[in-house]
Amino acid sequence: MISLFQFDVPIIVAIIAVMLFAGLIHGTLGLGFPMVATPMLATMMDVRSAILITLLPTVAINIASIANSKSSLASTKPFLPLVLFALLGSILGASILAITDPAPFRIVLAGLILLYLWNRIRIPKQWLLDNAMLAMAVFGIIAGISAGTTNVMVAILIIYFISLETPRSTLVPALNSCFLVGKISQIIVLAIAGLVSISLLLETAPLAVAAVIALLLGQRLQPRIQISTYQAILRKLLLLLAIILIYQFLSEAGLIPYA
Repeated sequence: MISLFQFDVPIIVAIIAVMLFAGLIHGTLGLGFPMVATPMLATMMDVRSAILITLLPTVAINIASIANSKSSLASTKPFLPLVLFALLGSILGASILAITDPAPFRIVLAGLILLYLWNRIRIPKQWLLDNAMLAMAVFGIIAGISAGTTNVMVAILIIYFISLETPRSTLVPALNSCFLVGKISQIIVLAIAGLVSISLLLETAPLAVAAVIALLLGQRLQPRIQISTYQAILRKLLLLLAIILIYQFLSEAGLIPYA
């Protein structure tokens, strides 16, 4: 079972820095904490360990985001089935994560990052409206599995919401609702599997506090800075992380020499 204190001091300091940076990004953009934190940590450890460390901080970020959102949760009611399907997918994904070798998830995580960065997939809006329940089932379950195994749900859900031309005021709380139920179910499944303990949650509680403080700071800074600037920096960072993850995967698989 993983413990935060199994890592050397420089790694722990780096983990704290990642929590602060990812929280700031989430506060500024309204989403992105697991998308940023997981691959950054996965360059220092395996994906499963990165997910375990970010469990409580991600839950705290999602709750704080929903509580401090100026958008009404009432606007997300039409997407309640999507949230429920995301819950089911997350349970399945977390179950897969608990019993399989985490090494392949490094390349899956990189692939999801690249999908997020270069996503040009659009589903006809009318088809989504005419087949609303089927569309929510497909996107919710796939997004949930992605979240359960790699911590990244947004790369899938963003295709659905952009195709529907969903306004930001609805998109952000809907995404955070999916993230929250997925993360809570992931904690429960991994706890049952013996991978999450009370001690791990206590160890990562300060990380959650740090992430939320950074989130609140990001929300305060949001009106004062250009979101496009943050998005440009974030995209470059995610691309770099994807390249590192791919290199690490190929090195671990013995396909290229490890430097």
